[in-house]
This record gives sequence, structure tokens and C-alpha cells, in this order.
Amino acid sequence: MAKKIVAFAAAVALAAGLTACATPTPYQPNIPGQATSGGYSEMRLEPDRWRVTFAGNSLTSRETVEAYLLFRSAELTVQQGYDWFEIVDRHTNRDAHTYVEPDPLYHPWYGYSYWRPSWRYYGHRFGGWRSWDPFWGDPFWADRVDVTTVERFEAAAEVVMHHGAKPAGDPRAFDARAVIDNLRPRIQYPAPRK
Repeated sequence: MAKKIVAFAAAVALAAGLTACATPTPYQPNIPGQATSGGYSEMRLEPDRWRVTFAGNSLTSRETVEAYLLFRSAELTVQQGYDWFEIVDRHTNRDAHTYVEPDPLYHPWYGYSYWRPSWRYYGHRFGGWRSWDPFWGDPFWADRVDVTTVERFEAAAEVVMHHGAKPAGDPRAFDARAVIDNLRPRIQYPAPRK
């Protein structure tokens, strides 16, 4: 009985924790202790060279993480007084964890304890009422575990900032103001605090 209480308390705590972070990472600085984890960070390497990173939580898609990285790079370029930036190194890391949760009511040695689901149904082909019990096996209940894979993405780039017009034909060069204008409609900022 104590195991069941501990399992129930763990499930309630997990549900409360998941409710707190039930939104994708908004466009925000990555500061520990925020309501939603993740965000951007940057580090100056040289006067015109920066390393920019954006980390998302498990609800943030890879596409969003990479778009926020470009947006932050463009925003930082304009803030530093430059016109365009060049990405000299960029990569996206995927962190995936698979969790296997057993059915809390099922025990592998003696089946379901205390309570177990069972149904009665009327089968025309069988000529009357029948009952179904998962103890006797069924493809629906064959997997007595719940398998979940949670993935998180983090994108990082090293950018070099420049003055003047962006060179034509260079796929690594981005006009900072054009990137900001094009990506701004897709950016989700954190909800204001009440």
C-alpha cells in the first residue's frame, strides 16, 4: 500500500512540474530560475566576433530554436552598431532521453493488485454477455509500460559582424535588419508577469 501512495505522490508531483513548463521556450535570455527554461545567451570572443546560443525546452521545436538563434544574432549585430553578420560556425545539438514507465497497477509476478480493469460486453457473434480481463492477456494491454522520448534542441553559432552592405552571393552572410523584419512575426516573447 505504501508503494501505491508513493507512486501516486510522484505522479502528482510530475504533473505539477509539467504544468509549470507546459509552453515552449519563449524568446528570452537564458537565466536560471525562470518560469520557462531555456533562452539565448551570447559571449564576446573578439570586438566583432560573438558566440550566440539558444536552448529550448522539450516543447520547443528544432526549427524554432534555429530561428531564435538567427534572430538573436541579428538583434545583437544591430545593438553593436553593425549592419550584417556572417555565420562562420553553426551547429544544433539534439538531446533525447527515453523514459519507460510501468503500469502502476500491474505487477509482473501477480498481475493487477487490489483493483484491475475488467469489462463486460455483449457479443452478438458469441451469443451473449462476455467479460474481458487484462490478466488473461490482450494485444491492447500487451505492453504494460509507457515509453516516452523527450528531446531538447540547442543551437549555437559563431558570428562575425560587419559594417556596410552585405556581400551578394554569400550564403553565410545575413543582413541583420532584414532578418529581424522577416523573423519578428514568428517570435514569441514571455508572457508579462502579473
